Amino acid sequence: MTQKTVAAAIHSEKSSATTNEQGVFTYGNNTIRYDVIRKTKPADNSKQTARKVIIKVHPDQRVVATVPHDASDDAIQDAMHKRARWIWQSIDEFAKQKDKVLPKRYVSGETQFYLGKRYVLKIIIGAEQVPNVKLSRGKLNVTIKHDINKNNDDRLVKIKPLIDKWYQHKAKAIFHERLAELLPKATWVTGIPSFRVMAMKKQWGSCSAKGNLMLNPHLVKAPKECIDYVVLHELCHIAEHNHSERFWRLLTQVMPNWKEVKAKLDDMAEMYLNE
Repeated sequence: MTQKTVAAAIHSEKSSATTNEQGVFTYGNNTIRYDVIRKTKPADNSKQTARKVIIKVHPDQRVVATVPHDASDDAIQDAMHKRARWIWQSIDEFAKQKDKVLPKRYVSGETQFYLGKRYVLKIIIGAEQVPNVKLSRGKLNVTIKHDINKNNDDRLVKIKPLIDKWYQHKAKAIFHERLAELLPKATWVTGIPSFRVMAMKKQWGSCSAKGNLMLNPHLVKAPKECIDYVVLHELCHIAEHNHSERFWRLLTQVMPNWKEVKAKLDDMAEMYLNE
């Protein structure tokens, strides 16, 4: 096997990516870019903090190095050198496995998500019961009155609307709860911002020029910390409409670990948005 050579470099960029600090290295003829997430500096300097550089390759083939707040460029580069082969192999494996997520068929056994947990979909035929959706013992039970045809169109017409309505209902309740919990952190916001729930293909949320929020009901499939990240992100837009340096400072102030939470949400976005 030909010996692979590795060269690494780090630079800073002002962008709306997971992190403003990025690096690049080559492994053979392959150029690999990676994000650097620095842990928040501990308030108490006497506390011991982990000194290890943690490298993770995500399913979307993004490479992220989580490092101590004061890690030197040399230390980060050295870690990338040591794990270069594993990093490239992981990227290659994910690339081979990367198939498009198949659209939902709404049949028993499929996976549905709620607040970061996976639930198995179970279709129940109950002629005497009102059609409904509820969680029970690790399952998302959907009860309908009549049996349905095996073709997917029939399921899309009868089952999907029930599940969509259930997610909308849950989303409104959870978003109200999280907004009330988070508002005290957003000291620049006066009053209670209005928000509405609307399904979107590529956005988790938005904020109008008047400070009205719009949140994606699919977001309720994610863990609460991810919901909090999106809500705080949009609340920060009430103070700063663009992704300026001031915006990112404000977001970091109210959620110091937002980069890690955003990475977690990004990793699962394709699954959560799948219909």
